Amino acid sequence: MPMIAEDIIHLIKQEIPDADVQLKSLVADQDHYAAIVTASSFEGKTKIQQHQMVYKALQGRMGAELHALSLKTQVPHSA
Repeated sequence: MPMIAEDIIHLIKQEIPDADVQLKSLVADQDHYAAIVTASSFEGKTKIQQHQMVYKALQGRMGAELHALSLKTQVPHSA
């Protein structure tokens, strides 16, 4: 069963509370998304570690309910 965008955002924010999540459906099947996740908790972590944090937040749903996720992670820019 596909995942709706709100569920994906909720899971990420539950694990990474300071995250700002921008999610876009790539096709109408609700299992192909592109995400930009911005969080200060990514500070000092490699891109691999940042992506691992997001995948951990999805609690094993990658490859099951969520077939594809194009992921970009970043630290917020200072003003």
